[in-house]
Amino acid sequence: MKKIILTGGGTAGHVTPNIALIPELQKRGYEIHYIGSKDGIETKLMADFDIPYYGISSGKLRRYFDIKNFTDPVRILKGYTEAAKIIKKIKPDIVFSKGGFVTVPVVLAAKRKKVPCVLHESDLSPGLANKLCIPSATAICANFPETLSHLPEEKAYLTGSPIRKELFSGNRLKGLDFCGFHSSKPVILVIGGSLGSIRVNEAVRDILPELLERYQVIHLCGKDKIDEGLRDKEGYVQFEYIQKELCDLLDAADLVISRAGANAICELLALHKPNILIPLSLEASRGDQILNAESFEKQGFSFVIREEELTGEKLLYAVNDVYENKNTYVKSMEASNQHNAVTKVADIIDDICKNKG
Repeated sequence: MKKIILTGGGTAGHVTPNIALIPELQKRGYEIHYIGSKDGIETKLMADFDIPYYGISSGKLRRYFDIKNFTDPVRILKGYTEAAKIIKKIKPDIVFSKGGFVTVPVVLAAKRKKVPCVLHESDLSPGLANKLCIPSATAICANFPETLSHLPEEKAYLTGSPIRKELFSGNRLKGLDFCGFHSSKPVILVIGGSLGSIRVNEAVRDILPELLERYQVIHLCGKDKIDEGLRDKEGYVQFEYIQKELCDLLDAADLVISRAGANAICELLALHKPNILIPLSLEASRGDQILNAESFEKQGFSFVIREEELTGEKLLYAVNDVYENKNTYVKSMEASNQHNAVTKVADIIDDICKNKG
């Protein structure tokens, strides 16, 4: 049996594509192991899978001053030693890295042990962790066509982002029933995200009376951001967070308003959902969401509103414009070659395993 180590962590976006790959890799006969941090979100997300999990020490390399800059290099070195011991014990045929700083010591240790490594970069421009890993990688999978120009040509593949299979199993009627909605009005799904969702929430609620004249609204507004005064508003439902029913809510949605995290928007692309993207501003991020959103806008997948330009009036215009032209957006998404990422990535892994040594 072939053995593979999956690694990635720090945020859900560095873990869910790994999760999406698991069924396909198992089907192809891989024995799967996972290396993550000792206390990151990946420990919880991987708990539902019958896969050996190994926690290692990890640190973050920052471009700004922080007292942890003096201690994290020690943690990274310790993580490298721990990863090397795990790789020596497992003897994997290959490593697949989704990104996040926990992956740096794993990828470097894999190269030292002469184990080939495949990276995946979700954002348009590689983050610092993946930049450090690129020289040690055998292949790098990219999510955006523009990313290929940032990568060594002989290593780069345009695959899109692996999407969890269960997202395609949504049931529109179940989603409508879950929200107490009917089928006579179109549905808007708002995904504000846990970071910086206040601006999105406020803009949606500012125009709620106008929206409800034509649409029904599902609002995923983030932890502790429920507006009690709107709890019984007809045609409007609020949730802090949804997990199990999300596939049904996505299937029920005719239009989605979302942040522009790479994995989130790739799910919208895979599901062919007309969407409005409101990327995090430069004040709240390194600008990757802005680049992601601009790429989707350029390809005809999305309508983009920069956060610093967000007003209720602009959002209302965008909602009506996207809904009225929804078929144009759907056709653009259907024509994209950024589909079947799970199969594409698994094929690359297979080819490297066959040709190694």
